[in-house]
Amino acid sequence: MYQKPEVCILPVAGLSTRNLPTTKVLHKGFMTLNNIPVIQYAVDCCAEAGFKEIVFIYSDEACKHMFETYFAPAPELEERLSSQNKTELLKTIQKIIPEGMKFSFACQSEPKGNGHAILMAKDIIGERDFAVMWVDDVYLNPHGKGIMQQLCDVYEKTGGMVENIMEFKREDMVRYGALTGVERDGNIVRAHGMVEKPKLEEVPSNYASMGPYIIPNVVMQVLPEVTKGSNGEINLTDAINLAAQRGMPIYGVLADVERYDCGTNADLLKANIRLSLQKDADLRTWARDLLKNMD
Repeated sequence: MYQKPEVCILPVAGLSTRNLPTTKVLHKGFMTLNNIPVIQYAVDCCAEAGFKEIVFIYSDEACKHMFETYFAPAPELEERLSSQNKTELLKTIQKIIPEGMKFSFACQSEPKGNGHAILMAKDIIGERDFAVMWVDDVYLNPHGKGIMQQLCDVYEKTGGMVENIMEFKREDMVRYGALTGVERDGNIVRAHGMVEKPKLEEVPSNYASMGPYIIPNVVMQVLPEVTKGSNGEINLTDAINLAAQRGMPIYGVLADVERYDCGTNADLLKANIRLSLQKDADLRTWARDLLKNMD
């Protein structure tokens, strides 16, 4: 049995151009899904899996301030809600900070890629193993374990580098990091390496690296060796591939979840509809009636 990590890196730097115009003034992490900010889903997913520390990689002081303020205690607000008997709102505010969770911050002042963003947390991470989760991606599993818990379950058995993967058509694989040398056993894919956004004629498999990731500390150690990839950036997938070449195994998990890329307005809307309909019976009735009238 391997000991799962207790610290997760959440990169929140970047301009979020796909969500403009909202992100001109508001960080994408605070766009809401069923009245809850996107960032809360990521933090809660980590808390469910037993993580005790979140490291935010921010781009500037304004960005940092938003996350510090949101994840800070608010005793005056809680007192006011309590005095007004707004019990449900009070519970919502009290659940923002998971019990025992610590928040740390590291700055990525230049947009040099997601691998570079992870490297900014090196001093905080130290020699610990860690996880990485992209805040854009919201994974829903209404009737089972969250995605991070599913990855941790595999990691505790296998060790190595464990990540969520998805299966796509060959022509779509040019947009993703593709696993190489794959062997599948159920929902687990063992891989020998990874190539970032391969050319169509060079696509090695239909399995795409999506994240989140459970990552041994050796990946943090090799990140300084990684050069810019074909996209002109330092990529985490290239560091994972380098670690694999040196003997660290990769395990891809075809997780039982629904993925919504909330970095796009289309998926943000779909996720909102999905969560809202799931939690509100009156809304489901209203939606059925609305669809009938639209036919």
